[in-house]
Amino acid sequence: MSTPAQPDRPREVASGLGETLGHSLIERIGNTPLLRLDALTADLPGVALLGKAEWYNPGGSVKDRAAANIVAEAQRRGQLRPGQILLDSTSGNTGIAYAMLGAALGFPVTLCMPQNVSRERKQILQGYGANILYTDPADGSDGAIRLARELAAKHPDQYFYADQYSNEANWKAHYHGTANEIWQQTQGRITHFVSMLGTSGTFVGTTRRLKELNPAVQCISLQPDSSFHGIEGAKHMASAIVPRIYDPQLADQNLEISTEDAYAMARNLSRNAGLLVGISAAAAVVGCLKIARDLPPLKKRQEAVFVTILCDSGDKYLSERFWTEE
Repeated sequence: MSTPAQPDRPREVASGLGETLGHSLIERIGNTPLLRLDALTADLPGVALLGKAEWYNPGGSVKDRAAANIVAEAQRRGQLRPGQILLDSTSGNTGIAYAMLGAALGFPVTLCMPQNVSRERKQILQGYGANILYTDPADGSDGAIRLARELAAKHPDQYFYADQYSNEANWKAHYHGTANEIWQQTQGRITHFVSMLGTSGTFVGTTRRLKELNPAVQCISLQPDSSFHGIEGAKHMASAIVPRIYDPQLADQNLEISTEDAYAMARNLSRNAGLLVGISAAAAVVGCLKIARDLPPLKKRQEAVFVTILCDSGDKYLSERFWTEE
């Protein structure tokens, strides 16, 4: 009698390998380095400016942290079940993180995203095999949010709606990870934490933990100065759907940053500091310098240690025209 075929064995081996690769990928998220931006503070004695280089995460941005925690919590609670599609709205980086995790852990991903996000982000998502549903650029990130909510309401069994703007696992990723890393890397010497607002998860989670470690740390949130802006991933809270996880009472100060200043800083960092960063990262540096220049003279204060989040590198924005403008 002939031996029957055994098709299940290769799938088991492949599945086991996939799980190993997936967990190895997740273990690489976090513990990103702090870079000293001394060239920018040469005229500011007693000010140290440090940027957390989040492109060291495997998906290339700070959003790996939130996406991984959202997925882990959803799987732990049985919210993301086998056969379900992870659904969310994104301006790009969180979507890239979801797509990377979906490819590694074996779940499909559908993303709602404004049509006008950078070409590089679209290509990366296509590379990971994500299903992308584009929305009207004029509606910004809010249009993508509305489409995701509509799909989740119509097909609740088909989708797990991750809802990064409302998901507590978003800010908790930074409460347990980003903030403690910053505290350890600065040996508790941080005096100012500065971060752009998008979902607000990075600012909310990091600020809550840093304030527990030292209530004197000044935590400053940044956002675009108008509803029509070119700082991808950032939200102008006054004119946008406000994320449910956002807590406006946390910030010691809130500053508005212009798109033009962010573009100029991105060019400055790349050409004069050899640091190619994304637009929101450049905007964060602009905010840090504004605050640092308003500090009293060094003899009237302690050394100021600024830490900001460099959300991603500039390689996702190279098709943007501002690099060649002056």
